[in-house]
Parts: sequence; structure tokens; C-alpha cells
Amino acid sequence: MAILHTSQHHEPWNKGKLIGQKAPLKLKDIWAIRIRLQLGHKVRDLALFNLAIDSKLRACDLVKLRVSDVSHGGQMASRAMVMQQKTGRPVQFEITQSTREAVQAWITHADLKAS
Repeated sequence: MAILHTSQHHEPWNKGKLIGQKAPLKLKDIWAIRIRLQLGHKVRDLALFNLAIDSKLRACDLVKLRVSDVSHGGQMASRAMVMQQKTGRPVQFEITQSTREAVQAWITHADLKAS
């Protein structure tokens, strides 16, 4: 029985690529993104981006937020509590003033209701 040896070189798919957890955004990058969203009049995107930075929620939890989660009687809340979908644990976070303004602008622009 003959054994065939092929000298074909197989290159790994991740050779030369960064793998693993990505580095967090730097403060200057966050502000650059915010400025671009403001200049582009992206009201919804700015509100969601600011909420994501404040809350550190996963995207699936972020898009499931309701107006009633962040607003009480037309007034923006300074804190919010949300149940995470993946872990089932409650997460409480503070909503900064700039985020409250962005979310309020989105609610007004899109004519969203508390329900």
C-alpha cells in the first residue's frame, strides 16, 4: 500500500487577524460618533447610541426598550431598570442628561407613546 504525501500548505482562516474580545471605544471615538450622528440628523440612532453607552445593554435588549422604560408621565427618568433577555437578571442604569435629551427628541420626532 502506497502512502501519498502532499505538500499542500493550508493557511488558517484567522492568520494575521485580530481575534478575541475587541477593545472598548475610546472617549474621543464616542464623541466623534455622537457628532457625526448629530450632524447627520440621525435622531433615532443618536438616542440608541447614547442609551447603549449609558446602559451597556446588548443590542437585543436595547431595541426592546419601551418609552415607558425610560419615561414616566412624559418626563424622562434619570434611572431605568430592564430585565436582560440572555441572563434574566435585572439591570439598573443611570441615564445621563445628554441621553435624556436625545431620547426625548426621538420620542417627540417619532411621535411615540408610552405604550
